[in-house]
Amino acid sequence: MSSRTRTLVDQVVADLDRVLSDDALAGLSDAERVEVLQAAGAAFRRVEAVVVETIASTDAVDFPHSTGCRTPNELLQRTLLTDVRGASRFEKVIALIRRNVNLVSGDRLPARWPALREAMLDGAIGVAGMLAATEPLEKVSYRLSVDDRLEADMCLARAARGIRPDPEGGPDDEVQGPAPTLEELKLLAETLVALLDPDGDEPGDEPTRRRGITLGRVRDGLRSIKGYLTPEVAAQLELILDAQNNPKGDGPPKPGVVFTQGEGDADERGDDERDAEDGDAEEDPFNADPRNVIDGRTAAQKRHDALAAALAIAARHRDMPTLGGAGPVLVVTVDAKDLESNTGRASVSGAWGPLPVSVASHVGCSGTIQRVLMDEGRIIGITTTDRVFTVHQRRAIVARDRECLIPGCHVPASWCESIT
Repeated sequence: MSSRTRTLVDQVVADLDRVLSDDALAGLSDAERVEVLQAAGAAFRRVEAVVVETIASTDAVDFPHSTGCRTPNELLQRTLLTDVRGASRFEKVIALIRRNVNLVSGDRLPARWPALREAMLDGAIGVAGMLAATEPLEKVSYRLSVDDRLEADMCLARAARGIRPDPEGGPDDEVQGPAPTLEELKLLAETLVALLDPDGDEPGDEPTRRRGITLGRVRDGLRSIKGYLTPEVAAQLELILDAQNNPKGDGPPKPGVVFTQGEGDADERGDDERDAEDGDAEEDPFNADPRNVIDGRTAAQKRHDALAAALAIAARHRDMPTLGGAGPVLVVTVDAKDLESNTGRASVSGAWGPLPVSVASHVGCSGTIQRVLMDEGRIIGITTTDRVFTVHQRRAIVARDRECLIPGCHVPASWCESIT
C-alpha cells in the first residue's frame, strides 16, 4: 500500500471517528438518521470493495505467506478481526472478481464476473449482494456457457444499480429506480437460472455433485470431518469398518487387540454385566477374558480406530501414489527438550496449528524416530530412522508397566504392538 492510499484510508477512519464523537448522532431527526444510514451503507460497501480488491489483486498464496499467515482466511481474520465464516464470505467474493495474470503477456485477465465487479467497485453492491447474485448461477455453472454467464452478469449488474426495463417504453428502454433488496437480487438470479438452464440436472446428477469431504480446524486437540459420500463409497467404507471391528473375525491386522472368551472376576465386572446375569441374559463372550479387559470404546470411537488402521494400511500399499518420492508418511516434529519434559508444542504434517507434545509421544510409541541435530537453523547432524525401543528396553518396560500406558486402556503389555 502506497503512503497516499494509506493516508486516504486513515482519513476515512478519522472522519468516522468525528461522526461518532460527542453524541453527534443522538440529536438527529428521523429523516437525518435515514440519510446517515444510506451514507453509511455506501461507505460500508466501498470498504468491503477495498478489502476484496486488496486481496484479489495479489497472489492467493504468496501474499498470505509473506504476512506470516497460512491462508487468506487467516489473514482476513487477523486484519479484519472477523470470524471464520465472515472471512469465508470475503474469500468467495474474492474468487469471483480476481483477475489472474496472463503468464505469457503479463496482462491481467478479466474477472469471472466483470460487470458485477465494476458494480462492487462503484459501491452499488457489497459482499452479501455479490453472493446473492452469483450463488444460484454458480451452482449450475458447469451447465452454462461462458456467453450465458456473461449475459447474466450484465443483467445482474444493471439490476444492482437500480436500472430496470421501462414498463411504458420500448423493449430497449430502461429507467433508473431504487436498488433491489438482496432477496430481489437473488430471485432475479434464480429466474435467470430457470431461463438459461430450463432442463436442470439429469436424474441422479445433483446428489453426486454434492459429494465431498471437508476437514475442519484443530479444536481441543481434535479435527472435525464432515461431508457427503456417494452410496457405493459409503458402502465400501462400512464394509472396511465392519471388517476391522467384527469380533468374530480375525480382527484388525497387527497391531490390534483381540478379545477372547474366558471367565472373569464377578466382583470387578460392571453393573451392566451383573444386571445381565441377574436377568439370565447371555454373557458377552467378547468382553469376558480372564483379565477382565473391557473394551470401553463407544461405537463411534471403534469406527474412528478402524478408519485409522485402514488409512495406515492404504499408506503402505504399493499402489498408493508417493509424495516426494516416498509413501505418505505422517511426520511429527518436536524439540527433544520439549519431548523429554512433556511441555511445549508439536507440529504435525497436515494439521493446522501446533498440537500438544503428547501427540508426538503417542505417534512415537508406534512409529520411528529420526533425530536431527540443528545449530542456529543449520542441520549439523541426522540419524537414520529407528524404532523407539530395543528388544531389551521393551522387556524392561513390559516388566515395569504390565499394561498399555494410554490413559483408560488396560490392555496387557503382551497384547500391545511389538516395537522391537
